[in-house]
Amino acid sequence: MFELSDPARLTAGAVILSAITVASGGWFLTRVVRGLAPATEFQKSFFRAGHAHAGVLIILGLICLLLTEATTLTGLWSWLSRVGVLASAILMPAGFFLSALGAGRTRPNRLIGLLWVGAGFLVAGLTTTGVGLLTA
Repeated sequence: MFELSDPARLTAGAVILSAITVASGGWFLTRVVRGLAPATEFQKSFFRAGHAHAGVLIILGLICLLLTEATTLTGLWSWLSRVGVLASAILMPAGFFLSALGAGRTRPNRLIGLLWVGAGFLVAGLTTTGVGLLTA
């Protein structure tokens, strides 16, 4: 039987519960697509991208969390491997959604920077997990 460390178990439990927010985001997206929440074409595309990234990155983040258990990583490297992709699952969708907020918006605002910070966490988390697995 595979047993998770306490940090991995607690993180996974919190992430699974937080995935409920992706479901509520999906409900919002159906309102946008049906015209019940006004949005420009730019906003619709960013809202779709934010929702898609949230779902996919949560799954990928949980996989990295589990795979970290098979590494010998410690300290900062272990933390980055466990939560790097999960941090991107928050930051990247936030960049899409928050940079598109505002009536009639047709271009992202400065909060688009969250997308790039999230991309940095994504690359760092994937790299650390991959190297950790290859060197274990």
